[in-house]
Amino acid sequence: MPSQSRPNILWISFEDTGPNYGCYGDPVARTPNVDRFAAEGCRWSHCYSTSGVCAPARSAIITGMYATSIGTHHMRTTHVHEDTPEMPTPYSAVPPHYVKCFTEYLRAAGYYCTNNFKTDYQFEPPLTAWDEQGKDAHWRNRPDPDQPFFAVFNLMRSHESGMWPEKCPLPEFDPDSIKPPPHLPDTAKVRVALARMYTHIAHNDREFGAMLTELEKDGLADNTYVFNWSDHGPLPRGKRWPYDGGIHVPLIARGPDLGGGEVRDDLVSTVDLGPTMLSLAGVEIPHHFQGRAFIGTQARDPRDYIFASRDRHDVSYDMVRAVRDRQYKYIRNYRPDLPYLSWIPYRNRHPIMQEIWRLHMEGGLDEAQSALFRYPRPVEELYDTEADPHEIRNLAADPRVRSDLERMRNALDAWIEEVGDMGRIPESEMVRNWYPEGRQPETAPVIAVPICPESPGMEPALEGGLFVGPLLVQLHCATQGASIAYTFEEDDDPHWLLYTEPLRLEAGEHRLKARAIRIGYRESREIQVRFEVRET
Repeated sequence: MPSQSRPNILWISFEDTGPNYGCYGDPVARTPNVDRFAAEGCRWSHCYSTSGVCAPARSAIITGMYATSIGTHHMRTTHVHEDTPEMPTPYSAVPPHYVKCFTEYLRAAGYYCTNNFKTDYQFEPPLTAWDEQGKDAHWRNRPDPDQPFFAVFNLMRSHESGMWPEKCPLPEFDPDSIKPPPHLPDTAKVRVALARMYTHIAHNDREFGAMLTELEKDGLADNTYVFNWSDHGPLPRGKRWPYDGGIHVPLIARGPDLGGGEVRDDLVSTVDLGPTMLSLAGVEIPHHFQGRAFIGTQARDPRDYIFASRDRHDVSYDMVRAVRDRQYKYIRNYRPDLPYLSWIPYRNRHPIMQEIWRLHMEGGLDEAQSALFRYPRPVEELYDTEADPHEIRNLAADPRVRSDLERMRNALDAWIEEVGDMGRIPESEMVRNWYPEGRQPETAPVIAVPICPESPGMEPALEGGLFVGPLLVQLHCATQGASIAYTFEEDDDPHWLLYTEPLRLEAGEHRLKARAIRIGYRESREIQVRFEVRET
């Protein structure tokens, strides 16, 4: 298939954003660019993240695998907190050897892949995942303007921290025009924080519009699928939790065969994003992916359920699993002995969280606002999200919904067994298994093997050498699951290509550099091999 016939794909994500857009019916939001985009494309009303917090959610997005299945479920693996040095951090998660960033499959198919700039995968992004990774990454940097691209831009202003006073001293929105949801107290401090949230979403909307204009100026709009989504919600009892306030996210797409302001109510999970991109690009989806394509040539039947998880957040352990269909949300608390509000210092910087603590101590919270202070936690929670969208009334003990409770229990049990939930393994034991004797494993170096009439590929050429062409060079790494990056550029900061098949070297001199990396391992040392090829 000619490269120009393949569609481009552009992701523009809004950090920490629920469906607080005008097109989703939010009366406060000012999102004209997103709303116009939705009118031109397709909007999903029931998209949910796999986790209510960044890194576990993003690890699922980039791998197409649930975080609980690959050991990326604990929030913050690479940080050390000075007050809890006994924890097994820092570490880089080591998924099974067959797990890759889905962008490698796109790169192998000829796509130019860029990320600007957030990763937060629970492991260092491998060199092989992106053609460009950083604040300057852009589809405009691809060397061939006809090369199809997959470009990601992560708009950061809407992050939870944007509600801190120092991040937004003068919000654009009138706090008095905002009514907090019923599970949050209605005070001036809460309204101002929400005004900051809407201000940052409006800022992202303007950036979003500018990027769409860039795409149009480049003449690429007609052959580009554009997706807008978020990783999770921003507010207390939302972020870090599997309640809808934490996992219900916007998802809007526009593309060659998506248009007309369509609204789809199919259940979609953010773990489905990766396989859906492969489906649109005409790349076969690997069988091990746990996400499923929801559009494109490999689209599957709509989901019956979506699943979410909560485990350690920063310094505090927990284990919660959840399943949702179109009406009911079932939550299982594996640690009902723990309070809802464990110690998470970063969360306590949130001005709304500070207000919740203050009013709790003063006895100023009503029943709905006190939900996070109920003790003990119930073992099970069941909510009718149609009748009770803020998930206030737990129906788990209601005999009228007994059959739905049992159905949701069974669905969650089946999913846990299917994905092999690693939350059942203590984190310290998991890390010891990955890091024998406390040392991160290192990827083996690359070996370059010449294949030509005089050298049939039996031995590596560690120093290179002189060969009579035609010459193929096969690259090999002894580490199971490793990917290989290579370049012939002499620059100190070259563009690294993804190795997929033997390299054909024409007559002349060639200086080959190569590195190998398996996710979670240290990158191999770089090899440099010189080949001189002469014609017969």
